Amino acid sequence: MTIRLHDTSARQIRDFIPLTPGCVSIYLCGATVQAAPHIGHVRSYLNFDIMRRWFVYRGYEVTFVRNVTDIDDKIIWKSAEQNRPWWSIGYENERAFNDGYDALGCLPPTYEPRATGHITEMVEMMRGLIERGHAYEADGNVYFDVRSFLGYLELSNQNLDELRQPSGEGETGKRDQRDFAMWKAAKPGEPSWETPWGRGRPGWHLECSAMAHKYLGEAFDIHGGGIDLIFPHHENEIAQAKGFGDEFARYWVHNAWVTLSGEKMSKSLGNSVLVSEMVKQWRPIVLRYYLGTPHYRSMIEYSEEALREAESAFARIEGFIQRVVEKAGGVVEPAPEVPLAFAEAMDDDLGVPQALAIVHTTVRQGNSALAADDKEAAVARLAELRAMLGVLGLDPLDPHWAGEADRGEDLHGVVDTLVRLVLQQREAARGRKDWATADAIRDQLQQSGLVVEDGPDGPRWTLGPR
Repeated sequence: MTIRLHDTSARQIRDFIPLTPGCVSIYLCGATVQAAPHIGHVRSYLNFDIMRRWFVYRGYEVTFVRNVTDIDDKIIWKSAEQNRPWWSIGYENERAFNDGYDALGCLPPTYEPRATGHITEMVEMMRGLIERGHAYEADGNVYFDVRSFLGYLELSNQNLDELRQPSGEGETGKRDQRDFAMWKAAKPGEPSWETPWGRGRPGWHLECSAMAHKYLGEAFDIHGGGIDLIFPHHENEIAQAKGFGDEFARYWVHNAWVTLSGEKMSKSLGNSVLVSEMVKQWRPIVLRYYLGTPHYRSMIEYSEEALREAESAFARIEGFIQRVVEKAGGVVEPAPEVPLAFAEAMDDDLGVPQALAIVHTTVRQGNSALAADDKEAAVARLAELRAMLGVLGLDPLDPHWAGEADRGEDLHGVVDTLVRLVLQQREAARGRKDWATADAIRDQLQQSGLVVEDGPDGPRWTLGPR
């Protein structure tokens, strides 16, 4: 068994060989908590949640670190705009992010460090970089000397001589305009911490290098994040960590964006679709299906139509599961192994779209077994299906989604009573061979979003696409 990943640093798909046999260490750049999350944010964590689940299925022990950037220029600007403490804004939005992750069925990280809790580690890293000649202090700021690190810009494949990086506010005393700030001198009214170079606050890039070193050591397996972080964030992380003496990440994996009208979804552009609003309009498990099933390196163009298609596709999966559970008279446990074709797709750079094709093929095979009244084959297909959906975090029988089912149970009961009354009228029409009336009732139900299926045990209804 070999898992292959697209390594951004090598710009190719290559075999994944863990640093420690049987263990996988992953660092994912988490939220900058200046605002509530949009679906582009959770798309990133969903992709790496599926990666983590696949490694666990393949027998690895996974250490998963996702940081929280709770001090940043944007948080400070929001604090001034709203006349609120910076920590209050950060804490509120950190909770909103975690609520969004949980709603979409993401496993919690092994460690979730906050930047402000690791100032000591950042100071130690800066001290080491200054001693090694990679950094310098100027006017209370500490800068990284980009020309001192020969591998700078190799991840993004840029030419340093062509790089132009404007100076940030208060970033005075640079030797080279392209040098980036690891520590920013304190400004009146802004949060600050004491260091050997005066009071100030950390730069964004330093935070991740220090926290990755703290929780994963000098070398770890996979560093993840969105493609928009390749430069400058990940380039600067590499320069700091390797300049400090770490091997740092051995594989770099980047997910693509969620776009709206062809533009990256972002808070700064004002085209965000907030998770908190989306879960009011769509079932969270459907949102997970929509955001998690495209390949992680492919763009997702957000649209209501695409979400409706995802809802319809997932309804077919749920409909099959419901029918087999009724037929079996109880819950069917997941199979111990996923089908070989599903595993091969996932091993090949997390090929979720190809794996999902196996999911839907299994559903079709199971429906055929039900139509042939082959209970044993239908149950076997459901067991395989649950094993696959478990890897994708999409098993509706998983306890995580039980709350979602409970919320709709009462309403479903009311609707079921009303629909059965209508179906009784339809059966009466069929009994007297009034096919026109029977068909008209069925068509009216379908126009209302309900699908009626006639089976040997009588008619049954399910929710159809919107």
